[in-house]
Amino acid sequence: MKSSAKKVELASVDDLFSTEESRADAQRERVMEIPLSELHPFKNHPFKVKDDDAMMETADSVRQYGVLVPAIARPDPEGGYELVAGHRRHRASELAEKETMPVIVRDLDDDAATIIMVDSNLQRESLLPSERAFAYRMKLEAMNHQGKRADLTCGQVGHKSVGQKSRDLLAEQTGESARNIQRYIRLTELIPELLNMVDERKIALNPAYELSFLKKEEQRDLLDAIESEQATPSLSQAQRLKKYSQEGHLTLDMMRVIMGEEKKSDLDKVTFTSDTLRKYFPKSYTPQRMQETIIKLLEQWQKSASETRNDERSRL
Repeated sequence: MKSSAKKVELASVDDLFSTEESRADAQRERVMEIPLSELHPFKNHPFKVKDDDAMMETADSVRQYGVLVPAIARPDPEGGYELVAGHRRHRASELAEKETMPVIVRDLDDDAATIIMVDSNLQRESLLPSERAFAYRMKLEAMNHQGKRADLTCGQVGHKSVGQKSRDLLAEQTGESARNIQRYIRLTELIPELLNMVDERKIALNPAYELSFLKKEEQRDLLDAIESEQATPSLSQAQRLKKYSQEGHLTLDMMRVIMGEEKKSDLDKVTFTSDTLRKYFPKSYTPQRMQETIIKLLEQWQKSASETRNDERSRL
């Protein structure tokens, strides 16, 4: 009598282990060499990528040694990949005439990608106020979104609001006070022209914070007043501009009057341009030597004037 049982084929031990290995390998992050043309900048990337001396040094290093630390990117639904971290390395690779760069590709949602993007750049030593302002704003918004999702999942809300928890956590992570973070984020309310003046240190941070409360049309009028009066707002002037704006009394004429005031610092300062002084000195004189010579001449003049006054008194 023939057996009706079907023949069962068992997988070999090698097949079992290779299957398990392939599963683990699929979950493991890998570094891929991706063409530069397939890597796109992060949407609304707040950090400036400049072809300055530091970038030229980085490009030289990439040309000689390649990119040592892989960038991080995520798949772009429209094709290619969106860079999350590594925009400067990407530009340095372009300048070094490379065709590809090493990249770790991760599946990240918008909030997770934003947080990684900001954190990877906040470690840089010299950040412009505008870069810090938009970075804090983007990360805080992402943290708030994550916090709200967590609250919905857990069904629990603590004594602090999601926004307050996020601000406190961001302050802890960055070493900034929560108040300073909020003041930086206010700078994102400035029109680009005024924010550029903050980056160029023509307007200090405290006055810039006060000016951020002006309406956009008032900020554009302020640019006119700054240009016509050739002066930028001090803290007290910015506070008055904010006060008049909130009261609904701020006009272009009032801005010009305020900006036309002499600041105490200006009253205590005498400024000579290089062109004014240069005609009195040999071309070989440095600004430092010119200053030393001026001081010596003033000391001689003071001494001579004092002797003249003494002679006049002796004749009386």
